[in-house]
Amino acid sequence: MAQKPSIPKGTRDFGFVEMARRNYIFDTIRSVYRLYGFSQIETPAMENLSTLMGKYGEEGDKLLFKILNSGDFTRSVSTEQYEADSAAALAAKFCEKGLRYDLTVPFARYVVQHREELQLPFKRFQIQPVWRADRPQKGRYREFYQCDADVVGSDSLLNEVELMQIVDEVFTRFGIRVAIKINNRKLLTGIAEVLGAADKIIDITVAIDKLDKIGLDKVNEELKAAGLSAAQVETLQPIISLSGSNTEKIATMRQVLAASEVGLKGCDELEFVLNALDGSLKNVLELDLTLARGLNYYTGCIFEVKALDVEIGSITGGGRYDNLTGIFGLPGLSGVGISFGADRIYDVLNQLELYPATTAASVDLLFINFGEKEAAHCLKLARATREAGIATEVFPDATKMKKQMNYANARQIPFVALVGESEMEQNLIALKNMTTGEQQQVSLEQLIQLIQAQ
Repeated sequence: MAQKPSIPKGTRDFGFVEMARRNYIFDTIRSVYRLYGFSQIETPAMENLSTLMGKYGEEGDKLLFKILNSGDFTRSVSTEQYEADSAAALAAKFCEKGLRYDLTVPFARYVVQHREELQLPFKRFQIQPVWRADRPQKGRYREFYQCDADVVGSDSLLNEVELMQIVDEVFTRFGIRVAIKINNRKLLTGIAEVLGAADKIIDITVAIDKLDKIGLDKVNEELKAAGLSAAQVETLQPIISLSGSNTEKIATMRQVLAASEVGLKGCDELEFVLNALDGSLKNVLELDLTLARGLNYYTGCIFEVKALDVEIGSITGGGRYDNLTGIFGLPGLSGVGISFGADRIYDVLNQLELYPATTAASVDLLFINFGEKEAAHCLKLARATREAGIATEVFPDATKMKKQMNYANARQIPFVALVGESEMEQNLIALKNMTTGEQQQVSLEQLIQLIQAQ
Protein backbone atom coordinates (compact mmCIF):
# COMPACT_ATOMS: atom_id res chain seq x y z
CA MET A 1 0.00 0.00 0.00
CA ALA A 2 1.38 3.43 -0.98
CA GLN A 3 2.45 5.67 1.89
CA LYS A 4 0.09 8.56 2.53
CA PRO A 5 1.88 11.82 1.61
CA SER A 6 2.42 14.45 4.28
CA ILE A 7 4.42 17.60 5.01
CA PRO A 8 6.75 18.35 7.94
CA LYS A 9 5.16 19.67 11.13
CA GLY A 10 5.28 23.43 11.34
CA THR A 11 4.84 23.89 7.57
CA ARG A 12 1.70 24.50 5.50
CA ASP A 13 0.33 24.14 1.98
CA PHE A 14 -1.49 27.16 0.54
CA GLY A 15 -4.17 26.76 -2.13
CA PHE A 16 -5.27 29.42 -4.59
CA VAL A 17 -7.58 31.18 -2.10
CA GLU A 18 -4.86 31.24 0.57
CA MET A 19 -2.28 32.47 -1.93
CA ALA A 20 -4.58 35.27 -3.06
CA ARG A 21 -4.87 36.35 0.57
CA ARG A 22 -1.14 36.04 1.21
CA ASN A 23 -0.36 38.08 -1.89
CA TYR A 24 -2.77 40.73 -0.60
CA ILE A 25 -0.60 40.88 2.55
CA PHE A 26 2.68 40.98 0.64
CA ASP A 27 1.42 43.55 -1.87
CA THR A 28 0.08 45.84 0.88
CA ILE A 29 3.36 45.77 2.81
CA ARG A 30 5.41 46.12 -0.38
CA SER A 31 3.43 49.17 -1.51
CA VAL A 32 3.90 50.95 1.84
CA TYR A 33 7.64 50.18 1.86
CA ARG A 34 7.97 51.71 -1.59
CA LEU A 35 6.07 54.82 -0.47
CA TYR A 36 8.87 55.42 2.03
CA GLY A 37 11.69 54.94 -0.50
CA PHE A 38 12.76 51.34 0.23
CA SER A 39 14.17 49.14 -2.56
CA GLN A 40 13.79 45.35 -2.75
CA ILE A 41 16.60 42.76 -2.57
CA GLU A 42 16.76 38.97 -2.05
CA THR A 43 19.39 36.72 -0.46
CA PRO A 44 19.86 32.90 -0.67
CA ALA A 45 17.72 30.55 1.41
CA MET A 46 20.89 29.05 2.87
CA GLU A 47 23.89 30.83 4.34
CA ASN A 48 27.23 29.63 5.63
CA LEU A 49 26.82 28.60 9.27
CA SER A 50 29.75 30.87 10.09
CA THR A 51 27.49 33.75 9.02
CA LEU A 52 24.57 32.64 11.19
CA MET A 53 26.06 31.14 14.37
CA GLY A 54 26.51 33.41 17.36
CA LYS A 55 24.19 36.16 16.07
CA TYR A 56 20.97 35.11 17.83
CA GLY A 57 22.14 34.13 21.29
CA GLU A 58 22.48 30.62 22.64
CA GLU A 59 18.74 29.89 22.34
CA GLY A 60 18.65 31.13 18.75
CA ASP A 61 21.64 29.03 17.71
CA LYS A 62 19.79 25.90 18.83
CA LEU A 63 16.94 26.74 16.43
CA LEU A 64 19.07 26.88 13.29
CA PHE A 65 18.28 24.27 10.65
CA LYS A 66 21.65 22.86 9.56
CA ILE A 67 22.26 21.34 6.12
CA LEU A 68 24.42 18.23 5.76
CA ASN A 69 27.46 18.66 3.55
CA SER A 70 27.20 17.10 0.10
CA GLY A 71 28.74 13.71 -0.61
CA ASP A 72 30.25 11.49 2.09
CA PHE A 73 29.95 13.94 4.97
CA THR A 74 31.04 11.31 7.54
CA ARG A 75 34.40 10.65 5.90
CA SER A 76 36.32 13.15 8.04
CA VAL A 77 35.00 11.69 11.32
CA SER A 78 36.43 8.51 12.84
CA THR A 79 34.27 5.88 14.51
CA GLU A 80 35.74 6.90 17.88
CA GLN A 81 34.86 10.55 17.31
CA TYR A 82 31.38 9.63 16.13
CA GLU A 83 30.72 7.70 19.34
CA ALA A 84 32.38 10.24 21.66
CA ASP A 85 31.27 13.59 20.25
CA SER A 86 28.03 15.32 21.17
CA ALA A 87 25.35 16.00 18.58
CA ALA A 88 26.43 19.66 18.42
CA ALA A 89 30.07 18.73 17.84
CA LEU A 90 29.12 16.29 15.07
CA ALA A 91 26.86 18.88 13.44
CA ALA A 92 29.81 21.28 13.32
CA LYS A 93 31.79 18.65 11.40
CA PHE A 94 28.96 17.51 9.12
CA CYS A 95 27.36 20.88 8.30
CA GLU A 96 28.85 24.02 6.78
CA LYS A 97 25.57 25.65 5.73
CA GLY A 98 22.19 26.37 7.31
CA LEU A 99 18.78 27.77 6.43
CA ARG A 100 18.44 31.43 7.32
CA TYR A 101 16.88 32.12 10.74
CA ASP A 102 15.84 35.67 9.85
CA LEU A 103 16.49 38.26 7.13
CA THR A 104 18.51 40.75 9.19
CA VAL A 105 21.78 38.83 9.55
CA PRO A 106 21.84 37.87 5.82
CA PHE A 107 21.15 41.53 5.06
CA ALA A 108 24.12 42.61 7.20
CA ARG A 109 26.28 40.09 5.33
CA TYR A 110 24.93 41.49 2.02
CA VAL A 111 25.80 45.07 3.02
CA VAL A 112 29.39 44.12 3.90
CA GLN A 113 29.88 42.15 0.67
CA HIS A 114 28.37 44.86 -1.54
CA ARG A 115 29.48 47.94 0.39
CA GLU A 116 31.21 49.56 -2.62
CA GLU A 117 28.01 49.31 -4.70
CA LEU A 118 25.67 50.86 -2.13
CA GLN A 119 24.66 54.49 -1.68
CA LEU A 120 24.29 55.26 2.04
CA PRO A 121 21.93 55.47 3.73
CA PHE A 122 20.74 52.24 2.11
CA LYS A 123 17.02 51.51 2.54
CA ARG A 124 16.09 47.95 1.59
CA PHE A 125 13.08 45.72 1.99
CA GLN A 126 12.99 41.95 1.67
CA ILE A 127 10.04 39.53 1.58
CA GLN A 128 11.24 35.92 1.85
CA PRO A 129 10.77 32.75 3.95
CA VAL A 130 12.87 31.92 7.02
CA TRP A 131 13.21 28.67 8.98
CA ARG A 132 13.45 27.88 12.70
CA ALA A 133 13.75 24.44 14.30
CA ASP A 134 11.17 25.40 16.91
CA ARG A 135 8.38 23.33 18.45
CA PRO A 136 5.31 23.95 16.26
CA GLN A 137 2.29 25.43 18.01
CA LYS A 138 -0.54 27.87 17.33
CA GLY A 139 0.92 30.93 15.63
CA ARG A 140 4.45 29.46 15.56
CA TYR A 141 5.76 27.71 12.46
CA ARG A 142 9.04 26.18 11.34
CA GLU A 143 8.79 27.82 7.93
CA PHE A 144 7.33 31.29 7.64
CA TYR A 145 7.71 34.54 5.74
CA GLN A 146 9.17 37.77 7.05
CA CYS A 147 8.69 41.15 5.43
CA ASP A 148 11.66 43.27 6.51
CA ALA A 149 12.63 46.89 6.01
CA ASP A 150 16.02 48.19 7.17
CA VAL A 151 18.04 51.38 6.94
CA VAL A 152 21.83 51.21 7.28
CA GLY A 153 24.35 54.03 7.26
CA SER A 154 22.36 56.56 9.28
CA ASP A 155 22.32 57.28 13.03
CA SER A 156 19.28 59.55 12.77
CA LEU A 157 16.29 58.72 14.95
CA LEU A 158 14.08 59.95 12.10
CA ASN A 159 14.52 56.42 10.73
CA GLU A 160 12.84 55.02 13.85
CA VAL A 161 10.05 57.57 13.44
CA GLU A 162 9.42 56.57 9.81
CA LEU A 163 9.47 52.85 10.64
CA MET A 164 6.75 53.41 13.24
CA GLN A 165 4.75 55.34 10.64
CA ILE A 166 5.14 52.41 8.24
CA VAL A 167 3.87 49.98 10.89
CA ASP A 168 0.90 52.22 11.62
CA GLU A 169 0.05 52.62 7.92
CA VAL A 170 0.27 48.90 7.13
CA PHE A 171 -2.04 47.82 9.94
CA THR A 172 -4.44 50.67 9.22
CA ARG A 173 -4.72 49.41 5.64
CA PHE A 174 -5.34 45.89 6.92
CA GLY A 175 -7.97 47.13 9.38
CA ILE A 176 -6.19 45.42 12.29
CA ARG A 177 -6.21 47.30 15.62
CA VAL A 178 -2.77 47.01 17.18
CA ALA A 179 -0.66 48.24 20.08
CA ILE A 180 2.81 49.36 18.99
CA LYS A 181 5.19 48.80 21.88
CA ILE A 182 8.55 50.56 22.08
CA ASN A 183 11.53 50.40 24.44
CA ASN A 184 15.28 51.00 24.29
CA ARG A 185 18.11 48.59 25.06
CA LYS A 186 20.20 51.46 26.46
CA LEU A 187 17.52 52.01 29.06
CA LEU A 188 17.63 48.31 29.93
CA THR A 189 21.43 48.46 30.16
CA GLY A 190 21.02 51.41 32.53
CA ILE A 191 18.69 49.37 34.72
CA ALA A 192 21.32 46.62 34.92
CA GLU A 193 23.96 49.19 35.92
CA VAL A 194 21.73 50.67 38.63
CA LEU A 195 21.15 47.16 39.97
CA GLY A 196 24.90 46.61 40.06
CA ALA A 197 24.52 43.77 37.57
CA ALA A 198 25.88 45.22 34.33
CA ASP A 199 27.33 41.81 33.38
CA LYS A 200 23.83 40.29 33.63
CA ILE A 201 22.16 42.49 30.98
CA ILE A 202 21.49 39.60 28.58
CA ASP A 203 20.10 37.39 31.37
CA ILE A 204 17.90 40.23 32.62
CA THR A 205 16.52 41.15 29.19
CA VAL A 206 15.87 37.54 28.17
CA ALA A 207 13.95 36.96 31.41
CA ILE A 208 11.97 40.22 31.20
CA ASP A 209 11.07 39.46 27.57
CA LYS A 210 9.16 36.37 28.80
CA LEU A 211 6.89 38.28 31.20
CA ASP A 212 3.77 37.95 29.01
CA LYS A 213 4.43 34.25 28.41
CA ILE A 214 5.38 32.88 31.85
CA GLY A 215 4.26 35.52 34.36
CA LEU A 216 6.05 37.60 36.99
CA ASP A 217 6.83 34.79 39.44
CA LYS A 218 8.57 32.65 36.82
CA VAL A 219 10.51 35.68 35.55
CA ASN A 220 11.71 36.35 39.10
CA GLU A 221 12.80 32.71 39.39
CA GLU A 222 14.81 33.03 36.16
CA LEU A 223 16.42 36.25 37.40
CA LYS A 224 17.52 34.58 40.63
CA ALA A 225 18.75 31.54 38.71
CA ALA A 226 20.84 33.92 36.59
CA GLY A 227 22.65 35.11 39.72
CA LEU A 228 20.70 38.19 40.81
CA SER A 229 20.27 38.58 44.56
CA ALA A 230 16.85 38.76 46.19
CA ALA A 231 17.46 42.49 46.81
CA GLN A 232 18.29 43.11 43.14
CA VAL A 233 15.19 41.24 41.99
CA GLU A 234 13.10 43.24 44.44
CA THR A 235 14.57 46.51 43.13
CA LEU A 236 13.56 45.43 39.63
CA GLN A 237 9.85 44.91 40.48
CA PRO A 238 8.55 48.52 40.23
CA ILE A 239 10.52 48.98 37.03
CA ILE A 240 8.91 45.94 35.39
CA SER A 241 5.41 46.97 36.50
CA LEU A 242 5.79 50.71 35.75
CA SER A 243 2.50 52.36 34.68
CA GLY A 244 1.20 55.74 33.52
CA SER A 245 1.46 57.71 30.28
CA ASN A 246 4.58 57.51 28.09
CA THR A 247 5.67 60.92 29.38
CA GLU A 248 5.17 59.86 33.01
CA LYS A 249 7.09 56.61 32.47
CA ILE A 250 10.09 58.42 30.99
CA ALA A 251 10.06 61.00 33.81
CA THR A 252 10.10 58.17 36.37
CA MET A 253 12.89 56.32 34.58
CA ARG A 254 15.00 59.48 34.45
CA GLN A 255 14.85 59.54 38.24
CA VAL A 256 15.61 55.82 38.56
CA LEU A 257 18.51 56.02 36.08
CA ALA A 258 19.97 59.34 37.23
CA ALA A 259 23.35 57.67 37.91
CA SER A 260 23.50 55.84 34.54
CA GLU A 261 24.73 57.80 31.51
CA VAL A 262 23.72 55.10 29.05
CA GLY A 263 20.30 54.76 30.69
CA LEU A 264 19.64 58.50 30.34
CA LYS A 265 20.74 58.30 26.70
CA GLY A 266 18.07 55.64 26.19
CA CYS A 267 15.50 57.97 27.76
CA ASP A 268 16.56 60.77 25.39
CA GLU A 269 16.18 58.54 22.32
CA LEU A 270 12.76 57.28 23.39
CA GLU A 271 11.57 60.79 24.16
CA PHE A 272 12.63 62.04 20.70
CA VAL A 273 10.76 59.26 18.88
CA LEU A 274 7.64 59.55 21.04
CA ASN A 275 7.51 63.35 20.69
CA ALA A 276 8.00 63.16 16.91
CA LEU A 277 5.09 60.71 16.60
CA ASP A 278 2.82 62.34 19.18
CA GLY A 279 -0.76 62.37 17.91
CA SER A 280 0.16 61.35 14.35
CA LEU A 281 -0.55 57.60 14.54
CA LYS A 282 -3.92 55.91 14.24
CA ASN A 283 -2.84 53.05 16.55
CA VAL A 284 -1.66 53.06 20.17
CA LEU A 285 2.08 53.68 20.74
CA GLU A 286 3.14 52.53 24.21
CA LEU A 287 6.44 52.60 26.09
CA ASP A 288 6.76 49.09 27.55
CA LEU A 289 9.73 48.42 29.84
CA THR A 290 9.08 44.67 29.76
CA LEU A 291 9.86 44.65 26.03
CA ALA A 292 13.40 43.36 25.71
CA ARG A 293 13.62 41.36 22.46
CA GLY A 294 16.27 38.85 23.41
CA LEU A 295 18.33 38.98 20.21
CA ASN A 296 21.84 40.03 21.16
CA TYR A 297 22.40 42.55 18.39
CA TYR A 298 19.84 45.23 19.37
CA THR A 299 21.50 48.32 20.82
CA GLY A 300 18.92 51.16 20.74
CA CYS A 301 15.18 51.49 20.22
CA ILE A 302 13.28 48.20 19.99
CA PHE A 303 9.74 47.64 18.75
CA GLU A 304 7.00 45.02 18.92
CA VAL A 305 3.41 44.98 17.69
CA LYS A 306 0.51 43.08 19.27
CA ALA A 307 -2.95 42.58 17.75
CA LEU A 308 -5.64 43.86 20.13
CA ASP A 309 -8.53 41.67 18.98
CA VAL A 310 -6.83 38.26 18.59
CA GLU A 311 -4.86 36.15 21.06
CA ILE A 312 -1.55 35.66 19.24
CA GLY A 313 2.10 36.52 19.75
CA SER A 314 3.98 39.46 18.29
CA ILE A 315 3.06 40.16 14.65
CA THR A 316 5.82 42.71 13.99
CA GLY A 317 9.13 43.46 15.68
CA GLY A 318 12.47 45.14 15.19
CA GLY A 319 14.97 47.65 16.48
CA ARG A 320 18.36 49.33 16.07
CA TYR A 321 21.44 47.12 15.78
CA ASP A 322 24.46 49.42 15.52
CA ASN A 323 27.08 46.70 15.94
CA LEU A 324 25.84 43.98 13.60
CA THR A 325 27.92 44.68 10.48
CA GLY A 326 31.05 44.93 12.66
CA ILE A 327 30.83 41.15 13.09
CA PHE A 328 31.49 40.87 9.35
CA GLY A 329 34.41 43.31 9.29
CA LEU A 330 32.59 46.61 8.73
CA PRO A 331 32.42 48.42 12.10
CA GLY A 332 30.67 51.70 12.75
CA LEU A 333 27.75 51.20 10.33
CA SER A 334 24.46 51.84 12.12
CA GLY A 335 21.28 50.02 11.19
CA VAL A 336 17.62 49.91 12.21
CA GLY A 337 14.81 47.75 10.90
CA ILE A 338 11.41 46.12 11.33
CA SER A 339 9.97 42.76 10.33
CA PHE A 340 6.31 41.96 9.68
CA GLY A 341 5.36 38.37 10.50
CA ALA A 342 3.29 37.60 7.39
CA ASP A 343 2.06 34.21 8.63
CA ARG A 344 0.73 35.59 11.90
CA ILE A 345 -0.84 38.55 10.09
CA TYR A 346 -2.48 36.00 7.78
CA ASP A 347 -3.95 34.19 10.80
CA VAL A 348 -5.19 37.46 12.32
CA LEU A 349 -6.87 38.56 9.08
CA ASN A 350 -8.51 35.13 8.82
CA GLN A 351 -9.87 35.21 12.37
CA LEU A 352 -11.19 38.76 12.02
CA GLU A 353 -12.44 38.19 8.42
CA LEU A 354 -10.82 41.41 7.24
CA TYR A 355 -9.91 40.43 3.69
CA PRO A 356 -11.50 42.56 0.94
CA ALA A 357 -14.35 40.73 -0.81
CA THR A 358 -12.42 40.68 -4.11
CA THR A 359 -9.22 39.17 -2.69
CA ALA A 360 -9.95 35.56 -3.72
CA ALA A 361 -11.08 36.48 -7.23
CA SER A 362 -8.03 35.72 -9.38
CA VAL A 363 -10.10 35.78 -12.61
CA ASP A 364 -12.41 38.62 -13.69
CA LEU A 365 -14.20 36.99 -16.62
CA LEU A 366 -15.02 33.48 -17.82
CA PHE A 367 -16.16 32.67 -21.36
CA ILE A 368 -18.54 29.70 -21.46
CA ASN A 369 -17.60 27.04 -24.03
CA PHE A 370 -20.54 26.05 -26.29
CA GLY A 371 -18.47 24.15 -28.85
CA GLU A 372 -15.49 24.28 -31.19
CA LYS A 373 -16.70 27.18 -33.37
CA GLU A 374 -17.86 29.28 -30.40
CA ALA A 375 -14.66 28.59 -28.46
CA ALA A 376 -12.53 29.77 -31.37
CA HIS A 377 -14.54 33.02 -31.45
CA CYS A 378 -14.22 33.44 -27.66
CA LEU A 379 -10.45 33.01 -27.84
CA LYS A 380 -10.29 36.12 -30.05
CA LEU A 381 -12.52 38.04 -27.63
CA ALA A 382 -10.41 36.87 -24.69
CA ARG A 383 -7.27 38.23 -26.33
CA ALA A 384 -8.92 41.67 -26.46
CA THR A 385 -10.10 41.55 -22.83
CA ARG A 386 -6.65 40.47 -21.64
CA GLU A 387 -5.04 43.31 -23.60
CA ALA A 388 -7.41 45.58 -21.64
CA GLY A 389 -6.01 44.21 -18.37
CA ILE A 390 -8.97 41.93 -17.57
CA ALA A 391 -7.96 38.50 -16.22
CA THR A 392 -9.86 36.12 -18.50
CA GLU A 393 -10.47 32.40 -18.88
CA VAL A 394 -12.09 30.43 -21.68
CA PHE A 395 -13.51 27.18 -20.29
CA PRO A 396 -11.52 24.46 -22.10
CA ASP A 397 -14.28 21.84 -22.54
CA ALA A 398 -17.74 22.09 -24.09
CA THR A 399 -19.39 20.45 -21.08
CA LYS A 400 -22.81 21.07 -19.56
CA MET A 401 -23.63 24.68 -18.77
CA LYS A 402 -24.28 23.82 -15.10
CA LYS A 403 -20.76 22.45 -14.66
CA GLN A 404 -19.20 25.55 -16.19
CA MET A 405 -21.31 27.89 -14.04
CA ASN A 406 -20.44 25.87 -10.93
CA TYR A 407 -16.78 26.30 -11.87
CA ALA A 408 -17.27 30.08 -12.04
CA ASN A 409 -18.97 30.10 -8.63
CA ALA A 410 -16.27 27.93 -7.05
CA ARG A 411 -13.54 30.20 -8.42
CA GLN A 412 -15.50 33.30 -7.34
CA ILE A 413 -15.34 34.69 -10.88
CA PRO A 414 -17.53 37.83 -10.88
CA PHE A 415 -18.51 37.86 -14.60
CA VAL A 416 -19.43 35.13 -17.08
CA ALA A 417 -19.68 35.72 -20.84
CA LEU A 418 -22.01 33.57 -22.96
CA VAL A 419 -21.43 33.64 -26.72
CA GLY A 420 -23.59 31.30 -28.79
CA GLU A 421 -24.52 31.34 -32.49
CA SER A 422 -26.95 34.27 -32.20
CA GLU A 423 -24.42 36.39 -30.25
CA MET A 424 -21.75 35.62 -32.85
CA GLU A 425 -24.10 36.70 -35.69
CA GLN A 426 -24.95 39.98 -33.92
CA ASN A 427 -21.34 40.51 -32.72
CA LEU A 428 -22.61 40.76 -29.12
CA ILE A 429 -21.86 39.07 -25.78
CA ALA A 430 -24.34 37.99 -23.12
CA LEU A 431 -22.63 39.19 -19.92
CA LYS A 432 -23.83 37.82 -16.57
CA ASN A 433 -22.96 39.44 -13.25
CA MET A 434 -22.51 36.44 -10.93
CA THR A 435 -23.10 38.56 -7.81
CA THR A 436 -26.39 40.19 -8.81
CA GLY A 437 -27.55 37.60 -11.35
CA GLU A 438 -28.19 40.39 -13.88
CA GLN A 439 -27.56 39.50 -17.54
CA GLN A 440 -27.35 41.88 -20.51
CA GLN A 441 -26.36 41.94 -24.17
CA VAL A 442 -23.26 44.10 -24.70
CA SER A 443 -20.59 44.78 -27.28
CA LEU A 444 -16.96 43.89 -26.58
CA GLU A 445 -16.18 47.54 -25.88
CA GLN A 446 -19.12 47.82 -23.44
CA LEU A 447 -18.04 44.60 -21.70
CA ILE A 448 -14.55 45.95 -21.14
CA GLN A 449 -15.90 49.25 -19.78
CA LEU A 450 -18.36 47.50 -17.44
CA ILE A 451 -15.73 45.20 -15.91
CA GLN A 452 -13.07 47.91 -15.64
CA ALA A 453 -15.56 50.12 -13.80
CA GLN A 454 -16.01 47.55 -11.01
